[in-house]
Amino acid sequence: MDSSNRLGDIEVTDPKAMRALAHPVRLAILERLQRHGPATATQLAPEVGATPSVASWHLRHLAGFGLVRDAEPGPDRRQRRWEAVARGFRFEAPVGPDDGEGRAAARALSREMFLRGESAANRWVDDTAPLLDPDWLRLSGLANTGIVVSADELAAIEEEMERIVAPYVLRDPSARPAGVRGVRLLRYFLPEHIEEQSSGTAS
Repeated sequence: MDSSNRLGDIEVTDPKAMRALAHPVRLAILERLQRHGPATATQLAPEVGATPSVASWHLRHLAGFGLVRDAEPGPDRRQRRWEAVARGFRFEAPVGPDDGEGRAAARALSREMFLRGESAANRWVDDTAPLLDPDWLRLSGLANTGIVVSADELAAIEEEMERIVAPYVLRDPSARPAGVRGVRLLRYFLPEHIEEQSSGTAS
């Protein structure tokens, strides 16, 4: 596996695929399949705020870009089950002079993902945090740290974070110790524009 993609994410490079993903229902469907495994359109519908027929349409759209696929049939073989192709996905904005469409598509997808991340964080504060026992609550929360680094240094930081997280992402469920629970890691890397920087120190 490429060391720059230790988590085995699917690489989304087609601007049309980015545009397809920049939709709240499709992102919700893909996230649900990645986190909880195969499901039918009927099972997904109430969780993503759509009717079964609309969920099915979005699933076919995602399949057209290779993001989901048919899963092994369940007990009810009359219903089509779907699964995510990979545990996660990643993308980056093209940088070429003729890549305006790709950059616009990447911005649209980034915006939708930020909105989804904000919503997930708000739900956690309102619904989950009050139910956590003290040990888990103490380990939760967020940090907002500004740093001053070169592009190569930022890439090294991201690589090191993925190196640390990868064994837990890829671990077989049978190897998990007792007392585990799902934990959402939201990682934002937000380089500032040069005009936003102060006198050479992190804010």
